[in-house]
Amino acid sequence: MIRVVLFGLAICWMTPGAVQAHASEQGFVLLLPTDVYITAGVAAVALTVLVLALVPGELAQRMFTPLALWRRGRVAPAHVTSCLSALVVIALVLAGIYGRRDPLSNPLPLSVWIVWWIGMVTVQGLVWNHWRWSNPWTGPAALMVRLTGERAPLRYPAALGHAPGIVGFLAFCGFLLADPAPLDPARLAGIVGGYWLLMLGGLALFGPRWLLRAEAVTMLMRLYGRMAVLGRRRGRLALGLPGWQIAGGPRLPLGAGLFALLLLGGGSFDGLNETFWWLARLGINPLEFPGRSAVVTPTLIGLLGANAALISVFVLCTWVGVRLAGGGVSLITALRAYAPAILPIALGYHIAHYLVSLLVDGQYVLAWLSDPLGRGWDILRLGAYSVSTGFLNTPATVKVIWLTQAGAVVIGHVIAILLAHVLALRLYRHRRQAVLSQLPLAVFMVAFTCFGLWLLASPRGM
Repeated sequence: MIRVVLFGLAICWMTPGAVQAHASEQGFVLLLPTDVYITAGVAAVALTVLVLALVPGELAQRMFTPLALWRRGRVAPAHVTSCLSALVVIALVLAGIYGRRDPLSNPLPLSVWIVWWIGMVTVQGLVWNHWRWSNPWTGPAALMVRLTGERAPLRYPAALGHAPGIVGFLAFCGFLLADPAPLDPARLAGIVGGYWLLMLGGLALFGPRWLLRAEAVTMLMRLYGRMAVLGRRRGRLALGLPGWQIAGGPRLPLGAGLFALLLLGGGSFDGLNETFWWLARLGINPLEFPGRSAVVTPTLIGLLGANAALISVFVLCTWVGVRLAGGGVSLITALRAYAPAILPIALGYHIAHYLVSLLVDGQYVLAWLSDPLGRGWDILRLGAYSVSTGFLNTPATVKVIWLTQAGAVVIGHVIAILLAHVLALRLYRHRRQAVLSQLPLAVFMVAFTCFGLWLLASPRGM
């Protein structure tokens, strides 16, 4: 069992990930002193706010100054690795169409929901921006230009802004949360293959701006890539506190800032819609859940409502902060400045929410990698073992898992408050104005800490 857990953790940090059964340890979590942990977590975030109000602003800014490591050596051309990534996508789509019907042995659902959605997104946000090389569109588009000699014939309509990408991300969240069979290999193959072709066509017609404005996955990865501890600075590889690239980088366009808020809203509702509380709002007995097909419409309405509520509260807090600071900065400018501070919270909750799914379903990825063709191979030398969830039946391991989840949420909020403080100091000339402008957002973040920890500890009925 220890071997299985270690392999699951290795997948979490070394590869990319998914959302299969949403296996949960909530029964044991309810027996833990979660009220103590939640109180301690909220107190830690609140104390961070208090300390920032007292310490010199230069200290907070120095915390986000990266350490220069070495000049980047030669790396594999991004277009080459992108073409390889595209070939992998095509192979996975074919496996979804012609391969096994079991989503836990077909590589397409495993790759989409475990390897990409959990693992690759986590690595992108925590470690480094791998999307420059793993993006499956840039290489094929460059190859088409080389073969035809023709560049994008159309200019991307500026009036559209980031709207296509925002709609695409909301559609993805709707598919993840409301579709009756998001794990079905054939169904998933049609969606993944169709989306890849559609985005490749848009890139061919409108050029790179299409990926930056209309392609939801690239927009998501670029935002989380600014959170990574490793990055480039003045031609050198640099290492810093998560978010240092945001603290020293340009402000986001308003559309990209809205997309950042949707990352948090979508992730939060992903946890909320599984709770007994939400099912009670729908009039459903959590112990007799009728299936996803019975709640498609309420789930979609809830997803849109949760995001609208989050954006409204964030805009209100930002507006109050601008007024408290005494003007001089427009609401739009403040929104563009502060929206990236939400990213550490969104990433922390993403990690916490999917940790158990990764530990359980990551074992299926290992099993498939060890025997990809179902011939009885054992390439990884795992030996004969069956996928285990035994670590969810022991209080000691459940406590470690829950504390890891709670720690991810709390650390994400602490970094978000530090980052918001630095962004406020860049926005306002005087430190007093900066502190006043961020107070409403700090209250919002403290409250959201409590909400996020409550979500982790709440009983689930799906």
